[in-house]
Amino acid sequence: MTMPMPAAETAVATTPAIKPAVVNFSSGPCAKRPGWTPDALKSAALGRSHRAKIGKTKLEQAIELTRDVLGVPADYRIGIVPASDTGAVEMALWSLLGARGVDMLAWESFGSEWVTDVVKQLKLADARVFKAGYGDLVDFSQVDTRTRDVVFTWNGTTSGVRVPNADWIPADREGLTICDATSAAFAQRLDWPKLDVVTFSWQKVLGGEAAHGMLILSPRAVERLESYTPAWPLPKIFRLTKGGKLIEGIFKGETINTPSMLCVEDYLDALNWAKAVGALDGLIARADANLAAIERFVEKTPWIDFLAKDAATRSNTSVCLKVVDPKVAALDADGQAAFAKVLSSAIEAEKAGLDIASYRDAPPGLRIWCGATVETSDVEALMPWLEWSFQKAIAQLG
Repeated sequence: MTMPMPAAETAVATTPAIKPAVVNFSSGPCAKRPGWTPDALKSAALGRSHRAKIGKTKLEQAIELTRDVLGVPADYRIGIVPASDTGAVEMALWSLLGARGVDMLAWESFGSEWVTDVVKQLKLADARVFKAGYGDLVDFSQVDTRTRDVVFTWNGTTSGVRVPNADWIPADREGLTICDATSAAFAQRLDWPKLDVVTFSWQKVLGGEAAHGMLILSPRAVERLESYTPAWPLPKIFRLTKGGKLIEGIFKGETINTPSMLCVEDYLDALNWAKAVGALDGLIARADANLAAIERFVEKTPWIDFLAKDAATRSNTSVCLKVVDPKVAALDADGQAAFAKVLSSAIEAEKAGLDIASYRDAPPGLRIWCGATVETSDVEALMPWLEWSFQKAIAQLG
């Protein structure tokens, strides 16, 4: 049954009196840090080469502040690379895979894209694929983390599911672990000794600007780069070695192509704010508090639930919700999608919460970004608007 959409609305719910002070709940680009204004960018090295002393110094600062806030081990390399998290992931896949078999793990849209890269683009013959539906994780006991390379996302941005820990990865592994951590970094604790490649973008938990990615390599990943040459040609933008040696400049602020120094300044501002709120511990606490605000609402609200089936795997950044009301569950897929769209559109029309619809490939529902730059008071103010929009939409079903 497709959801009926009568022309006339029925007034059934009291309009909430309070709106969030910041209504940006997009899962990327995400809300700017509290108190941000364009004045934060006034020291940007505009009109200067990033290779000049002023530009290189700022890029080096960005790398070292990243290390400081995230607690990245001293012997791991950190590089700023083009094309956001996607560019960083694909640099790793194209440069490192093929030396041994690889297990590809996917439980949401972006993990599935990395499967496509490896199976259909690189065409690796010895690639095993483990997939789970939205709301679930794969069975890690089936994954060969000891002898094979493993590629996975730590936090499913489009599914609201995260890896609770890295206990399933052995310390004495032979293969490499390649982790897309773009919605986890700065809000979830990454187990660095278990990770050989970590990627993320600036635009998620710290609310930075788009187009720049971060590539973090363990000594084991560097060893692979310097001892293995892929069978396929590598575009210049993907090349991490020259003459069989790591291009160290990439990890000292000498980026592969010209970065936006305006975006670099914004990232530096976000990193300094992160340190001011307690570094990683403070950032995690802020995201956890935001998730807790939604958990309180879901606990007392029978029509809504988390997409993540296990609370232990529930994301504290990209919080994905589904409508479980029996009337909505009785609708066909198109009807459920239409109902979810009514929910998000009504709130957006009132400018009470922007960009809260679920990702286009995900099950119909809502997705609320709860990363560290979002204030808990704003999440709490949004919750009555969810109830209001639901009551309006359910009245249309009769």
